[in-house]
Amino acid sequence: MKILLVQTPSVESLTAERVYPIGIVTLGTHLIRAGHEVVLLDMNLEVDAYGALKEKLLAEQPDIVGLSLRNIDPLANKTSSLIPPLVISVRMVHAVLPSTPIVVGGTGFSLFPERIMEQLPEIRYGIKGEAEYGFPKLLDHFEQPGNISGLCYRENGRVMVRPVVSDFTFEDYLVPDRDLLPPELYRDINDYVPAFGIETKRGCLLNCAYCVYPQLQGKIMRCRKPAEVVDEMEMLQAKYGLRDFHFNDPVINLPIGHLEEICEEIIKRKLKVTWTGFFREDVLDQEKVKLYEKSGCSCFSFSPDGYCQNSLNVLQKNLQVSDILKAAELTAQTDVVVIYHFLTNVPGENAETIEQGKALMDRLYEIHTPRRNLGAIVLNNIRIMPGTPLETIARRQGEIDGDTDLLYPVYYNPKRYAATRYSLETYHLTKNVFMWQKMKV
Repeated sequence: MKILLVQTPSVESLTAERVYPIGIVTLGTHLIRAGHEVVLLDMNLEVDAYGALKEKLLAEQPDIVGLSLRNIDPLANKTSSLIPPLVISVRMVHAVLPSTPIVVGGTGFSLFPERIMEQLPEIRYGIKGEAEYGFPKLLDHFEQPGNISGLCYRENGRVMVRPVVSDFTFEDYLVPDRDLLPPELYRDINDYVPAFGIETKRGCLLNCAYCVYPQLQGKIMRCRKPAEVVDEMEMLQAKYGLRDFHFNDPVINLPIGHLEEICEEIIKRKLKVTWTGFFREDVLDQEKVKLYEKSGCSCFSFSPDGYCQNSLNVLQKNLQVSDILKAAELTAQTDVVVIYHFLTNVPGENAETIEQGKALMDRLYEIHTPRRNLGAIVLNNIRIMPGTPLETIARRQGEIDGDTDLLYPVYYNPKRYAATRYSLETYHLTKNVFMWQKMKV
């Protein structure tokens, strides 16, 4: 079969930071191994995204079209949704090739499979969760697919979803064939975020109250062999000239020892690369931080989320404020940029917690100012995701109810402290500007 895999719009505009769609490239690699012909399209690269989709459909005449929904919205306090672009994409495929079956997947789809398929009867099948095993099986038995993990289908007018089994292991991992979508298209496309991601593991054992990673990837960490991770980085540099990478893991430095082996392998091979990732604060020490910097870490991204102990507890971070400060003190000794992400107006917010947040920001600036390596403090409200403890809290408090449609952007932001993010942004940005100008506030 000829399969057209399409990355539907996952950013708001061509000026947004975009990433190489490793999901559909990985899936395409598995489909080729199963004997299929694969063509890819990333709509995020196109000035006329829908025109490009129409042109690709007419030129390729695929047997099946697979659409990937990576994000349901851009997050970051924004109210725009990426569902309308998906709807338009599905309807365009159906209009141009009405007899061609449509299969939809991706992390965004996996959060709302029933809701999306109910809205779009043009979708023949969906796949919730990982598709490396499921999609090839589906193509082998398309009319009667049987019991495939995460398969979404219709029965007697209802959308049915088979249970997801996270049975994919890295023993069967295929390094994505980047020739399917030339990396050159993404070179220097972003100002801040590395466009090229590398998988080192899947799964997250943490229990953060707002997060859907455990739903999407499972709570068991499935790790790649460190040497194989570095093999991929080395190949990408030799073949495509790539040197800047982002490790896609929910948390890069868990389990303890895995990242350290990757870094040691990079150093042993004298590989000149830079890399970024999201770090867990309470497992850092001076030796690890030095190792990360030596191996090419270009940004320490922390997401403690709570800026006081009450918020950390409510968000189920299993962290102490002292852990955040210790991580700051360790990374402030490096020449690596450091970024902190916090959530505002967390359940239980009050005047005291806001002052505690300001005090924490004061300390972070005090710690980082000598090296001036504090890149940013990012403040957001909490996007309410389905199936999370935060959703339960919001329903119990009456912030959302049975009529609330979480498919579209809904943030936890009770009225009394709804402006907290803005006041704290003003507070920390003043410090940031004055720090870079070598002035005292």
